[in-house]
Amino acid sequence: MVPHADLPVPEHGRLAENITHFARALRRAGLPVGPGRVVDAIRAVEAAGFTAKADFYHTLEACFVSRPEHRAVFGQVFRLYWRDPQFLEKMMEMLGPMVRGANPAPDPAAAERRAAAALLDQPDAPAPELPEPEETDAEIEIDATLTFSAEERLKRMDFEQMTAAELAQARRAIARLDLPVRPIASRRTMAAPHGRVPDWRGTMRAALRSGGDIRALSTRSRRVRWPNLVALCDISGSMSSYSRMLLHFLHAAANARGAGWAQVHAFTFGTRLTNISRHLRARDVDAALASAGAEAQDWDGGTRIGHCLHQFNRDWSRRVLGQGAVVLLITDGLDRDDPALLEAEADRLRLSARKLIWLNPLLRWDGFAPRARGVKALLPRVDSFRAGHSVGSLEALSAALTRADDSGDKRRLMAMLDG
Repeated sequence: MVPHADLPVPEHGRLAENITHFARALRRAGLPVGPGRVVDAIRAVEAAGFTAKADFYHTLEACFVSRPEHRAVFGQVFRLYWRDPQFLEKMMEMLGPMVRGANPAPDPAAAERRAAAALLDQPDAPAPELPEPEETDAEIEIDATLTFSAEERLKRMDFEQMTAAELAQARRAIARLDLPVRPIASRRTMAAPHGRVPDWRGTMRAALRSGGDIRALSTRSRRVRWPNLVALCDISGSMSSYSRMLLHFLHAAANARGAGWAQVHAFTFGTRLTNISRHLRARDVDAALASAGAEAQDWDGGTRIGHCLHQFNRDWSRRVLGQGAVVLLITDGLDRDDPALLEAEADRLRLSARKLIWLNPLLRWDGFAPRARGVKALLPRVDSFRAGHSVGSLEALSAALTRADDSGDKRRLMAMLDG
């Protein structure tokens, strides 16, 4: 439990307004706090009284926290907002530029960074006042002032060209993405009143219960099952700016409720293969990616796609590729391994998966051509070849998952290879 000092009560305090601003800070930090919870918190404080800081803390926690993973963020925002000078100084050191000496400060936790970013965020500067236009008789038929959409611009922007603020907006947009999946019809059947398969045994059992008279024909329908999603993400130096955003995308898919996937398995590879599926199941995205980064030791290194695919096919394919799994291969195809090894392992991966989709950020260039050896080896062995450099390209990925035949740009590039 966090120690709490007594909180002095001012003579002319504005507690309701402070609780409202505190709730806004929690919402910016990622907690689902709405107006209803703010009203409940104010009423709860009125009923519980305002005597000790610990009582005040637990009263607000009961109103604003609904999930265990939100407690750490709530505690950090509370300590910062309700005037803990030592914690405020610590947050300012984390966010501001500083010269590190021989004893650098420890890295802050994910909840501390989110709390500091939510509370120390400066408001937008007011817009300058413009002079009023002179009155004229001209009639404006079409007013195109500020008709552009910032959201559409964000969808088309390359991850590598985004600022820190735009990357934060892109992460929030990625967290809201829906990754649909089509169920697989099984060979097994189950009893269904409107099925298309006659159930002769069920019909005879029903007839025996009614003295041998067949009053209705029993039917059955085929069972459906949901496939696994398996992602192989390249974290080499040429993919570092994209792999972090795509891991946000995989975290959203792993924690989406009712998405339809049986299980989501994620692996990173550069010079070796690392299983990060367990880390991505954490509800807090910052904590999940921090633990995944600590597990994978080959960030920003070289690329050995063929060697890593061999490790996956040998150690993991039989465990995670059952039940018609869909595989996302996220890489730019720049490999330094033997092309023959990459071709053999890609063939085995394609035969083991229900569908193999390749996301390549290099496809964003209009003049992209399959000249690299890794691209030439992988391209004929994937079902779909798509870009993965922006929020819009990840939204378009749903088409590759819901349609039976989606080749994307594969046909055009295959024609260049054949030519």
